[in-house]
Amino acid sequence: MKNFCLFFFFATTCSFGQFSIKGTLTKPLKNDWALLYKIESNREIFITNTSIKSDSLDINGTKIASGTFEFELPKNSKPGTYRVTYRQKGARFIDFIFNHENVRFQLHPDAPEASIFFLESAENQLYRAYQDEIFLKQQKLDSIQVAVLRDNTLDLTTEYKKALESVHAVQDQFLARSQGMYVQPFIKNSLRKNALEILKTPQAYMANVKGTFFDHFNFSDPVLINSSFLNNRVLEYVFYLNYSDDEEKQIELYQASIKTVLSKIEDTRYKKEMIAFLIEQFEPTNNLKIIDELFTSYYNKLPLNLQNPQFIEEKMKLFNTAIGRIAPDFSWTENGVTQQLSSLQGAENYLLVFWSTGCSHCLREIPELYKFLKDTQKIKVIAFSMEENAVRWEQMKKDFPHWHHALGLGKWENKTAKTYSIYSTPSYFVLDKNKKIIEKPALFEDLKIILEQL
Repeated sequence: MKNFCLFFFFATTCSFGQFSIKGTLTKPLKNDWALLYKIESNREIFITNTSIKSDSLDINGTKIASGTFEFELPKNSKPGTYRVTYRQKGARFIDFIFNHENVRFQLHPDAPEASIFFLESAENQLYRAYQDEIFLKQQKLDSIQVAVLRDNTLDLTTEYKKALESVHAVQDQFLARSQGMYVQPFIKNSLRKNALEILKTPQAYMANVKGTFFDHFNFSDPVLINSSFLNNRVLEYVFYLNYSDDEEKQIELYQASIKTVLSKIEDTRYKKEMIAFLIEQFEPTNNLKIIDELFTSYYNKLPLNLQNPQFIEEKMKLFNTAIGRIAPDFSWTENGVTQQLSSLQGAENYLLVFWSTGCSHCLREIPELYKFLKDTQKIKVIAFSMEENAVRWEQMKKDFPHWHHALGLGKWENKTAKTYSIYSTPSYFVLDKNKKIIEKPALFEDLKIILEQL
């Protein structure tokens, strides 16, 4: 009996010494994993991972296949915003608040934000309830404003004021309910700065939305900094509220919106994180003008002890060979004569090929490429061979007599190969007559289509 009591005391102590994060997916995911992170500024700090188990869920008496996962957090885990990601392909994620309480939720894996329902966790239940209620009240207010913008002869002043009062009533109610809770800064900073009276023109409406967008945001609050809240609002402001069909105007809007965002941030460490975050947002669209400005006007002007040389080097490598850039220059010796990429003349286009005599794909594609281009005069090829030694290359280059041939000893460690971030061969860069990179096809079939269209 004494041993049983000791065991019961030990088991009970352990169960109260940790917290659980439980998720149910209303659609099963086979052979998949869930990963748990803590959000700190713009970084995901890995905590742990677990497998997603097949299960069934009872919905109104009907059993449906589902997936479940569970994490355990130690009692001393820090409050904050945490993130669960899932799916090895096409990864999705959901953010939630952890503040020393168990968290349990269910969601549809294809639409996590729209479908999430918290079964346990007062912090998350309150925040979700707030989001649902404030959305409906704001939607009502916006519908009245839009009606007047469509027909400014309408007099909806009374309706607008009542709707505005309703928005503020919901805000005040949830601020009171969240007193002393971790979630309160999210609620406090979510309220839009609505105009006190109906605005009569779309221009006045948009000017008010943009001009007051950050009025309720506190860029110094560590709770918000260590979450995705501010990032999401910045993305909304930069990419959705500042949009133009005109390319030059769009660049100006991006520049102005970035300047506004960064002027709101006083803490230089967080400003550094936000600059890096914005740089990464412009990467997929290859917007070199904005990326360059983010570096030259903002990142490079940070205190030197805050700048990350590895980040700068990594991005410079990436952007140095981005489409739209002038290809990084290099030289080589050919038949006793020094050649230089930037000095080559006489062609409308150039094709820079990184290959190797020890690469099976190269041994198949390079001869085919030579045959494909042998009757073309307007394209010159620079074949940069990455080798450990020159023996095999000296023989093979004779098979392609009309090309320029450069030897890159050291293979993957070769300086030019590293400048071009070459991680596989063959790698192709299509250049215009000024040596500007215009295409970087990954597949040989894509390359042939591009070359045919030049």
